[in-house]
Amino acid sequence: MGTLGGHVAPGAFFFLIGLWQLFGHIRLFLLQRSSYLAPVWFPVPGRGVRYIELMMVIIGSVISISMELVVVQAKHQPFDDDGTIPSAHLHNFEHASISLAWLVYAAASIHMDRIQAPLRNMVSQLTAAAAFAQQLLIFHFHSADHTGVQGQYHVFLQLVIAVTLATSLLLIPYQRSIALSLVRSASLVFQGVWFTVMGVMMWTPAFIPKGCFINDEEGLEVVRCRTDEALDRAKSLVNLQFNWYLTGTVALVVVLYLQLAKLYRQGQPQYAPLGMGGGNVGRFSIGDDNNEEDDLEIEAAKSGLGHIVNGSMSIEIER
Repeated sequence: MGTLGGHVAPGAFFFLIGLWQLFGHIRLFLLQRSSYLAPVWFPVPGRGVRYIELMMVIIGSVISISMELVVVQAKHQPFDDDGTIPSAHLHNFEHASISLAWLVYAAASIHMDRIQAPLRNMVSQLTAAAAFAQQLLIFHFHSADHTGVQGQYHVFLQLVIAVTLATSLLLIPYQRSIALSLVRSASLVFQGVWFTVMGVMMWTPAFIPKGCFINDEEGLEVVRCRTDEALDRAKSLVNLQFNWYLTGTVALVVVLYLQLAKLYRQGQPQYAPLGMGGGNVGRFSIGDDNNEEDDLEIEAAKSGLGHIVNGSMSIEIER
């Protein structure tokens, strides 16, 4: 990970997954307000593409592990001649361990869905939370020297991961909370943004703060500053960047929500025939607009007897 590409690539991955989840949760909430349940992942309708989100996680994890332990290694293997792990390669194993946790989450979620395991949504959420916990702990106790400017970037990264972890755990007892789903998805988007910012700002010479420079230390490129004043200035710039990009991410979430709310406008009461109850609470798929239920609701509205479904309450009316 200690390169420009090593941060931009996972950054793009987190951004896309977060954006996909954000779109899915908002759309699901707008289509099924009274029966909204937050899924951990979103299946795609169609033969052979149901698990595309989880397969992307698996593919990305395998590529990351291969890059860390095989491709970037001079001998195409990370071990010393005596079979031990050299100190210079500890960070590679740490990064690969994070990817392994994601690989376990995605593979377990696919398997549980295929066998229709009970409480699979809760177990998948716990598995994802465990992956975020590993990510947080590894970055907090990282073997690489994360002091100075890079340390400031990583402090903010840990804060974002902590938010993702906390919301993942809270979504287990509060599956109907759209607020938690939005924060969790937005934090994934922001992880992607911040990974990309870290890579660009720390490994592009033109963006190194004034009074600082890139120094090669045991095969790792580290940003160092010549004076304490230059270091304080550089850290302050990191603080400003975090706030600016956080504001931009919040604006992105609001704009996306408003656009989808306009597209899936649900301002009028929904009509449904007597006996239908609270609607479909099964697993939601991207692209599933519940057309059959919509047809039934239209027929109920045309008939002389029906009930209005609004939120979690229903009121019988006669025409």
